[in-house]
Amino acid sequence: MPLAASAIYFLNLRGDVLINRLYRDDVGGNMVDAFRVHIMQTKELGTCPVRQIGGCSFFYMRISNVYIVIVVSSNANVACAFKFVVEAVSLFKSYFGGAFDEDAIRNNFVLIYELLDEIMDFGYPQNLSPEILKLYITQEGVRSPFSSKPTDKPVPNATLQVTGAVGWRREGLVYKKNEVFLDIVESVNLLMSSKGSVLRCDVTGKILMKCFLSGMPDLKLGLNDKIGLEKESQLKSRPTKSGKTIELDDVTFHQCVNLTRFNSEKTVSFVPPDGEFELMKYRITEGVNLPFRVLPTIKELGRTRMEVNVKVKSVFGAKMFALGVVIKIPVPKQTAKTSFQVTSGRAKYNAAIDCLVWKIRKFPGQTEPTMSAEVELISTIAEKKSWTRPPIQMEFQVPMFTASGLRVRFLKVWEKSGYNTVEWVRYITKAGSYEIRC
Repeated sequence: MPLAASAIYFLNLRGDVLINRLYRDDVGGNMVDAFRVHIMQTKELGTCPVRQIGGCSFFYMRISNVYIVIVVSSNANVACAFKFVVEAVSLFKSYFGGAFDEDAIRNNFVLIYELLDEIMDFGYPQNLSPEILKLYITQEGVRSPFSSKPTDKPVPNATLQVTGAVGWRREGLVYKKNEVFLDIVESVNLLMSSKGSVLRCDVTGKILMKCFLSGMPDLKLGLNDKIGLEKESQLKSRPTKSGKTIELDDVTFHQCVNLTRFNSEKTVSFVPPDGEFELMKYRITEGVNLPFRVLPTIKELGRTRMEVNVKVKSVFGAKMFALGVVIKIPVPKQTAKTSFQVTSGRAKYNAAIDCLVWKIRKFPGQTEPTMSAEVELISTIAEKKSWTRPPIQMEFQVPMFTASGLRVRFLKVWEKSGYNTVEWVRYITKAGSYEIRC
């Protein structure tokens, strides 16, 4: 069942009601008292964001120093409720110049009430797009002195934007230079055993776009995913030669993507919003190309000495390089003195995190730098406890490399005026949870 909110409350950290809106008459006006008594005063705010009290459900989230509480009396969609809160906060920030806190709410009572009437009708969420709402709610919020400058007002054409099929883009946009920037950003998550076998590995990625295009363009994006290439070969009645194909899992799209065309043609077709947005997210669990392999050797020599040898091999191409590489090798808490020998970068002992930290600013591909360290430990009289070795952790960023192998085969822009477009494509791979047991 979709969200059918009975009321929404904005509370400060003391539990005082800053602003509230009742959408239905199936709950009493004193429901916020139940939230204070049963949740805030019992110190259970951080345990679970959903609570049931007296036949009503409370969905709450803390943003800065404000609690946003949605009260429902029926079986509602929890994910829809929290999605509504996140989108509503983004909307308020766009009116308030990027700030959303207790002071911003107190300074914009009238505007918030007007927005609450528009974004929810009888408890059901409506349009929360800032670009659309600003077309007919033109009141400017009281901005923080640290907020960004207000942008130019859009062309007023509210009826078409609210009722039309393309509600995320307004008409009449004109740019002197039509450009499209596309970034594929991936995070590698790895857990490797001390013997070098992969215990867990996956890649989470997202495609970010920034469009500065005139008019109402129609874009088509082609990737080297397996399903899309199979569909294309069927339409052309001949096999497609596009190198490696990959299988995308858990794909989610921006609302601008034409899902009907994607289901039939397996191509990503869309009319893009103006500016920056996230086109799609995905996950890959098979055929991951690891950018680095770490080979650690840690020897405990008695109770007062350790030898640490770590070799890191970059698996990507020799013409590429990684930036900001950080390798953290855990050592016991009783470490007293360390000495290092590195073939690249710099290493030091960080007592705050009990790790040897090896940093390499620029890491070329197909190289194998090494680090050797001698660690002296404090000898204690108490019986020695066995040291449980935490895994080695890595941080890095590799431009123009994708661990999944995802590639953009084509990006086509069509607009009735037929202008020329400049497309820019960039690939970035980062470390998510990159751990190697030692």
